[in-house]
Amino acid sequence: MNELIEVDVLVVGGGTGGTAAAIQAARRGAKTMLVSEFTWLGGMLTSAGVAAPDGNELAAFQTGLWGEFLGELRSRQMGGLNHSWVSLFSYDPRIGAQIFADWVRELPNLAWVAGQVPLEVLRTGDRILGVRFADFTVQSKITLDGTELGDLLPLASVPYRWGWELQSQFGEPSAPVSANELTQRYPVQAPTWVAILQDFGEEASAPEIPPPPSSFILPPSSFQGSWDRYGWEKFLNYGRLPGNLFMINWPLCGNDYGEGVGRLIESEAARHQFLQESLWHTQSFVRFIQTMLGRRYGLATQIFPSRLTPESKTQNSLGGGGYALHPYYRESRRLVGLATVREQDILPVTGGSVAPMPVDADGEVNAIALGNYPNDHHYPNYNFLLKPKSIRWGGRWTGTPFTLPYTCLIPESVDGLLVCEKNISVSHIANGSTRLQPIVMNIGQAAGMAAALCVQRSCQPRDLPVRVLQEALLEERSPTAIIPLFNLPRDRADWLHRQRDYLDRPDTYPSDGNCPYLEPQMPQDSKYMSDPPPFTKQRDGEQVGGSLEKFAPNSALFRGIFHRHADQDYTFTLEEPAAGEAQTWIAIALHPEVDQQLQICIDRQPLCVWGYLNQSGKWLVVEKIIDAAAIAPIFDP
Repeated sequence: MNELIEVDVLVVGGGTGGTAAAIQAARRGAKTMLVSEFTWLGGMLTSAGVAAPDGNELAAFQTGLWGEFLGELRSRQMGGLNHSWVSLFSYDPRIGAQIFADWVRELPNLAWVAGQVPLEVLRTGDRILGVRFADFTVQSKITLDGTELGDLLPLASVPYRWGWELQSQFGEPSAPVSANELTQRYPVQAPTWVAILQDFGEEASAPEIPPPPSSFILPPSSFQGSWDRYGWEKFLNYGRLPGNLFMINWPLCGNDYGEGVGRLIESEAARHQFLQESLWHTQSFVRFIQTMLGRRYGLATQIFPSRLTPESKTQNSLGGGGYALHPYYRESRRLVGLATVREQDILPVTGGSVAPMPVDADGEVNAIALGNYPNDHHYPNYNFLLKPKSIRWGGRWTGTPFTLPYTCLIPESVDGLLVCEKNISVSHIANGSTRLQPIVMNIGQAAGMAAALCVQRSCQPRDLPVRVLQEALLEERSPTAIIPLFNLPRDRADWLHRQRDYLDRPDTYPSDGNCPYLEPQMPQDSKYMSDPPPFTKQRDGEQVGGSLEKFAPNSALFRGIFHRHADQDYTFTLEEPAAGEAQTWIAIALHPEVDQQLQICIDRQPLCVWGYLNQSGKWLVVEKIIDAAAIAPIFDP
C-alpha cells in the first residue's frame, strides 16, 4: 500500500540546495520531509565528488549554512582545508556527507528518506499539493524542487527552459546572435562524472583500472595533452584532497562529457544511457592517467557508498567506491519564474566591483542569496568566451559579487512550489555563475526559510514579503549575508546594522563594495583585531614566548621580503623559516584587514607575517601582518 504522509514542507532531492533547504525549514520549526535519491546528502559537495568547491571564499562571504559547513569541516578534518589549487577548501567527501547527516539527525521535525525518486506531482488547478513516490505519497503545504535536473518541473507541468537563449531574448552581451554548431551540440553545459584517485606510494602497485566495455573504449588520443599546459604533478594537485587523494574533475581533454546531453531529459532509458556513457568516459580517463603515470596511482576505494536508487534494482549500478554517485551537473532544467536572472545581473556596474542590486518597482531590495564566482561554461572542445566579471582582491583573482532575487525561486503562475537548486529562473549564460556550490547552498537556505515562513503565515511564496524573509535570514542561527560587502565579515559589531541599512537605502550601496567603518571596527575578542598573537620558538632548549593563538591549522610565522608587482599582485620570498634556497610564494589574503595592509606595503619591504602555505598553488595565505621589531628576538636570538 502507498502510505500517505502529511507534512508542512516537502523537499525532493538531497543535493546541495535541497539539503540546505530541508535543514533550514526544519530549524525554523516546520514539520519537514526530505526525500533523496542517494544515501548521501549534499549533492555537488559530497555525492557528486566536488570536494574542492569554488566561490564565496572571501571571509565576508562565508556566511549562512555555507559558513557553518566550512566551520564544521575545519573542526573535523585534521590538517585543515588547504590542499588543492583549484579551491581554498578541499576535504574528504565522506566528512562532508557526515556533517549533513549529523545536521539532519539533530532535528526531530525533519524526516529523511533515501532511495526514492518522484513519480508524480499532485496538482489541483494552479496549486501543487505534494508528490507521489514508489512507496508513499507526501502531501505538503509547500513543496521544494531540489533535484539535480529539476525533475519536478515537467512532472508538475510547470514551464521551464532548457538550452540557450539568443541575444535578442534578454540582451545578454555574451549570448549568441543566432543558433550555431555549439548551441546545437551542447544545449546545456557538460556534466562531469568525478573520480577520486589515490597515491599508493612509490613502492606500491595500485590495482589496474580496467577499461570500459569494448563498445565504448576510447583511444588514448582522446585525452592526449590533458596536462601539457601544467605538467602532471600540477594536474594532480588541481584537486588534491587530504590522505593522498586526488579529485579528478578536469576540463582540458579530461572527463567533462556532453555527447548527446539532451538525453538527460528525454526519457529514463535515455538518461541512464547518457549516465553510463559519462561514467565510462571517466573510467577511460582515469585509466589513461594510470597508464601515463604508472601504477603508483590508482582508483581510490571505499570513498563513495553503493548507489541506491529504484532503477539499480533492475539495472547495473552506477558509481560507488572511487567513482562519485552521480555526475557533477552544471546545468538543469531552469524554471520560468517571476523574475529571470540574466548576465547583466551578475556583471559589475560601470566603474565598480559589484553587480547591480536587484530592486523592484517599489524600490525594495529583492535579494536573498549571495554569490561571487566568475562566469564559467564547460563545453568539451570549445573555448566559449564570456564577458569577464573577474576582479583582483586580496592578491588573487576572484569574482564580482552579485545577489539573486527571491522572485527567481517562484513559478510564474503556480502556487505551493519553490525551487532551490540549479533549477532557479536563470538564463543559460548567467547559469555559469549561479550554479556553484556555495551560492546553491545559499539558495537552498533562503528557499527553506521562505517555505517555513509561508507555513507560519499561511500564505503562498509569492505573497511572502521579501523583507520578512531577509530579516529571518539575517537573524537565523547561521545568519547569511544579503548585501555583498568585501570589508564586512560576519564577526564585525556593525554587520547586522550595515546589512539592514543597505536594504533600507539601496541607493547608498557603494559600487566598490566597501562600506565605511563604524567604531569599534570589530569585537575585541576577534583574532583579526586583537594584539599580535604570542609566538613560541625553541632557543637553546628553552621556550621563547607564550602559547600560539589558534589560526588556521598548520599556520606559522614567516619572515621574508614582500614584492609588489601591480595592484593586488604580490609575492613573498621566505627568509625564515629557512627551507634550503629562498622560496617565493604568491601572497594572498581572505580577510579585509589583511587585504588593506597588503595594499600599502612597499615593494621589497621586509615583512613578518602569520599564515599558512599551500604547496599545490604555491601561495601563502596571510592571516596577520606582524610588527617585525616585536618578534625580532625569536628570529635573531
